[in-house]
Amino acid sequence: MKGKTQLDTHVQPVRQTPPGAAEKAVPQAPLASAQTTVQLVGPGEEDAAYFRQLESRGTELNEPQLRAVRHFTGPLLTIAGAGSGKTSVLICRTGHLLSVRKVQARNILLVTFSSKAAAEMRSRIAKLPGITERDISQLEARTFHSFFLQIIRRQGISLEIFNEPRRQHILLKQLMRELGTPEAYPPETLLALLSSYKINRMALRDLPEGTSHEKAVRSILIRYESWMQANGKMDFDDVLLIAYNVLRENSELLRMLQNRFEYVMVDEFQDTNGLQYELIRMIAEPQGNLMVVGDDDQTIYTFNGARSEFILDFEKMYPGAKVITLDINYRSTASIVGLGNQIIRRNVKRRPKKLKATKAGEAVPGYLRPKSAEDEAEAVIRHIQGEVEQKRREYGDFAVLFRSASSCRALLEQLVLRNIPYIDYGDGQLLYQHGLIKPIMDYLRLSVNRRDFEAMEGILPTMYLGREKAMAHIRRQEAVQPKKGPLIHLMTMPDCKDYHKEKIREKLELIRDLTPMKPAAAIKLIRKRFYDAYVETDEKQAVTQHKEMLKEMLDELESSAARFDTIPEFVEFVNEIAAKTTMGRQERSPEQGSRISLMTIHRSKGLEFPVVFVIGAVDGSLPHSSALDAEAPDKAAALEEERRLAYVAVTRAREELFVSSPASFRGRQAAVSRFVLGAFAAPSAAGTEPAAKRPAAAAAARAGRTSVTIRTAAAARHIPAASSAAGGSSQAATETVAAWICGAGGCPAWSRITGPAEAEPPAKSCPLCKSPMSRGSREVPVRQSK
Repeated sequence: MKGKTQLDTHVQPVRQTPPGAAEKAVPQAPLASAQTTVQLVGPGEEDAAYFRQLESRGTELNEPQLRAVRHFTGPLLTIAGAGSGKTSVLICRTGHLLSVRKVQARNILLVTFSSKAAAEMRSRIAKLPGITERDISQLEARTFHSFFLQIIRRQGISLEIFNEPRRQHILLKQLMRELGTPEAYPPETLLALLSSYKINRMALRDLPEGTSHEKAVRSILIRYESWMQANGKMDFDDVLLIAYNVLRENSELLRMLQNRFEYVMVDEFQDTNGLQYELIRMIAEPQGNLMVVGDDDQTIYTFNGARSEFILDFEKMYPGAKVITLDINYRSTASIVGLGNQIIRRNVKRRPKKLKATKAGEAVPGYLRPKSAEDEAEAVIRHIQGEVEQKRREYGDFAVLFRSASSCRALLEQLVLRNIPYIDYGDGQLLYQHGLIKPIMDYLRLSVNRRDFEAMEGILPTMYLGREKAMAHIRRQEAVQPKKGPLIHLMTMPDCKDYHKEKIREKLELIRDLTPMKPAAAIKLIRKRFYDAYVETDEKQAVTQHKEMLKEMLDELESSAARFDTIPEFVEFVNEIAAKTTMGRQERSPEQGSRISLMTIHRSKGLEFPVVFVIGAVDGSLPHSSALDAEAPDKAAALEEERRLAYVAVTRAREELFVSSPASFRGRQAAVSRFVLGAFAAPSAAGTEPAAKRPAAAAAARAGRTSVTIRTAAAARHIPAASSAAGGSSQAATETVAAWICGAGGCPAWSRITGPAEAEPPAKSCPLCKSPMSRGSREVPVRQSK
């Protein structure tokens, strides 16, 4: 098929800086001091024995980690930068409280978000010096839901947890049929809405009902909750909501918990929603010994209720709180940490910090500028296969990250067609199987075979006809008088008004018109004639996803179809991909073999991989178009969250990082992500993008190459200087120079030290923010002699 082979073989080396970058120096994080508890804790100190035992087990803490572990009473906010060892701090502080401070294990509460993290913490605490089995049995190290479920169970609440998605979806579909709105709303969307209401402590009776859509949603959710109550069920949000109400109403129980848990610690604090925060505040309030650990730069779940102000405003809620920043990254190389620092520094609403690195590393992040998503997929797969064939890596060493699920369409197709092992951490659904895309594919299928009954059923909702009733009529009429195109029987539907028949006739003519067309043109025509308006005006679609997310999936479908000359070719390709995907799922268990990890950036938080590819790093994807189109002041907040996503993405890499920015994204020219370019330019103002650089990015978008060859890590330092976007000058050589550097994390100020050291002042203030400056070094272009 034509669509499988349209790849240019032109070779382009990986760049050391992205096309259009203002500066050519590779960002580097400063290397951290090598001092640990070995040097920091003297033999005469009261807790020296504890740290000596930790060291004998291979745990050496740096200076900020040591301060956090030694913290005893009062509120403490621990800002834990990416890869800074926050779990070790929580574990070692628990051990310090038990072994050194002689706190009883039953008086400590340690709360995290996943059962895996809670189990790991318990296991590691059990191995600490001086910890007994009795300590572990009494220690409360649990998830939010596990801890508060235990509380309400002890209060006699025996409701069964009803949280299996498949069963929930079946129930919601059944309830919608009973209400006369079969399949009106995707069940997963209704569940997300219900969750948002609960975590915001909103009663269902107070939901809006100003429109028919709002009334329908309200009726479905109330019926769903009534069924839950009648059948003795609750979901995980109910666990927290019930616990909140119980503690508000039962002051004696609350007092008992407050007296028992003298020391409360919360992991991943940036992911806390309002209900979780309030529950923890209630328990920790009188004692005040609350330690929270999190990173405001990794707050990427605001759509799930997470609120960064819990970290940003911590001292307002807890006056006198200590703040300790874990600013040493143990995960990544200095160039990866440096890139992360340069990306996130532009956010305004953040705690200023600049991470240091512990690993110098030879490889620097590589930047790709393929022509399209297909070329991007080809480049990524070629590199991975080469590394595996040369025995330098295994498939499991690689992760490919993307902003939204549809962005990995081209890569996923190539992996399936080449039978390369991968694991998709999304919903496992192909683009073509999505509820939004399937009706368009069904129109294309009907243009090839007008007797495709499954496709007929798929398009009926777009004709505003009920599936069951319409298909029953078609089959009855077919039994009497078969037709070449059975959809024509819809014209004889009982009670069908004349205007409705006219709309049906238009759809039948459209199907015939599609037959000779190229698939991309056919999809454009379907969208233009009715489908975009159908999606836009369909209220159930408005609630399911952001309209931009719907649009991007439709654009991605067009982009995929553009590779093919005929509709039958495209349909055959989609069928082949679907069949191979299904076969692959049946043949592989989730645990089987070493496989490439595919996941959204949201899904990757908390994980790390030896090699990471960030694909689709262009304006419109990262940052997402919904953020770029948002209205002020929402736009500023949306862009800051998108920038946090970019930061999370690059800091997942331990050894190698590649950032790919296709010159064409979903059929349109695309500029290299402003977040990537922003890392290579001095900020023009706090938190803003350098406006003068956007034309350069646009020029870079027009200068895309067709394919990319990626060099191995061993050869990374020998990559030749990349050509400029215009194809002219080479990248300048750089050198390290002595410099004064501002100590404020968000401030870019620095000045070159040109004279002898003894002629420099002993201290210096930043000319921009007045913070103290310290001696350091900067990478600058080599000065050319004239």
